[in-house]
Amino acid sequence: MSNILPESLSIPAKTLSGHGASSGLLQECRRFGSRGIILHGAALEQQGRLDALMAAMPAGLSIRTLRHRGGEPTLHEVSDVILAARHHQADWIAAAGGGSIIDLAKAAAALVNAPHPPAHYHDGEPLDEPGLALIAVPTTAGTGAEATLNAVLTNEATGAKKSIRAPGMMASVVILDPGLLNGCPKTVIAASGMDALTQAIEAFTSRNATWLSDTLSLQAVHLINAHLEAVYLESGSASAGPLLTGSYLGGIALSFARLGVVHGLAHPLGALYHVPHGAVCAACLPHAIELNRQVFGAKYDILSGAVGGDLLTRIRDLMARLDMTSPFAGKPLREKDMIVAETLASGSTRANPKPITRADVEWLLARIFE
Repeated sequence: MSNILPESLSIPAKTLSGHGASSGLLQECRRFGSRGIILHGAALEQQGRLDALMAAMPAGLSIRTLRHRGGEPTLHEVSDVILAARHHQADWIAAAGGGSIIDLAKAAAALVNAPHPPAHYHDGEPLDEPGLALIAVPTTAGTGAEATLNAVLTNEATGAKKSIRAPGMMASVVILDPGLLNGCPKTVIAASGMDALTQAIEAFTSRNATWLSDTLSLQAVHLINAHLEAVYLESGSASAGPLLTGSYLGGIALSFARLGVVHGLAHPLGALYHVPHGAVCAACLPHAIELNRQVFGAKYDILSGAVGGDLLTRIRDLMARLDMTSPFAGKPLREKDMIVAETLASGSTRANPKPITRADVEWLLARIFE
């Protein structure tokens, strides 16, 4: 680490936090115009929270709600949301849900005025046109998507899973309401929490790390480690607020520093085996720590201090406490050359503290699929 600040510094313009903060969602949306889209998941509707939001809608707003089908977002779904936003003449898009829903909304809001289909930007076309205001309300504590400049999407035609990155993807408003974690399935709490912890560790050890990203990511590691198990064990735990904060800080840190080889591997593995992103990260993380341990230097000891014991031992113990097992153990390794190639081409892999070779990726895969 040689710099205090990253070369470019972007964070959400406004962040609200605290129990009940989400009740002010539509008041915040109204600042950006009278017409908008609310993209949400099944849980928000089933738990009655969507009805409560709409019942308190300020006068003069015209809102269309869209329910995400579930699963990780695709380019086709981005196109559908863009069409809905254009038809509604939306001024803003609000996302209330997990990382997939927020990424879907981020991409649609950023691309709504773009001249080309989403696939062009998924393949690297720069995005210059301004989009719509984005308001992000996470209902899981994991991806940190509410605080990043990218959206991870899958091209159904090619199977490629990668990010679109653009300055216009930064949320205008983030609302962190720990009450929205109540009722979240335990498997989602575990997988999203391990994703958040992986992101914080990789941002802290990234070759792009700065004093600012280190400060945020280390606090994220501390908060997630201290509170994830409590939220997993008890819905409505007082630990939900600190856990959500830790995920948010980790998202900011990774937007400055990028990540590492776990996330380089996670995209092709998740797309090929149809495994949720957080579960892939959890399966890869212990082996990546082993691979990188020597180059972590003093940062390994700092991370160990943040989790209250040897880092690798704590990660394995936490996964056991969260009842997490590898979704790849004992399965045949398919399309190894494709996985290796995509991992080596990933921007996350390029930020790994150890330069990653084909032999390194093969070493990781051999252990992940044991």
